[in-house]
Amino acid sequence: MSEKLKIKLSIANRVYPLTIDANQEEGLRKAAKNIEAMIKQFEQSYSVRDKQDVLAMCALQFASQVEQKTIDKENVNEHVEEKLKTLNSLLHSHLIS
Repeated sequence: MSEKLKIKLSIANRVYPLTIDANQEEGLRKAAKNIEAMIKQFEQSYSVRDKQDVLAMCALQFASQVEQKTIDKENVNEHVEEKLKTLNSLLHSHLIS
């Protein structure tokens, strides 16, 4: 069983106590840091002061990045699949000849 840690993360001037697996700590701390940086960027760029609006914008930004990576990965997979089918056909034709 993995070791559990109790940590506190600060996001948008609120502290969130969490009990996590030790191997999750680095990722969670980096994620909190990225959220804080994005909050600061949105507040400066768009003069948004309502934390709920800023957090919703952050959530949308992160979710859209995840979705775009999924779409990009699907496109790459389709391209690779087409190349493999072409290669398979070439090999098949040479083996039969």
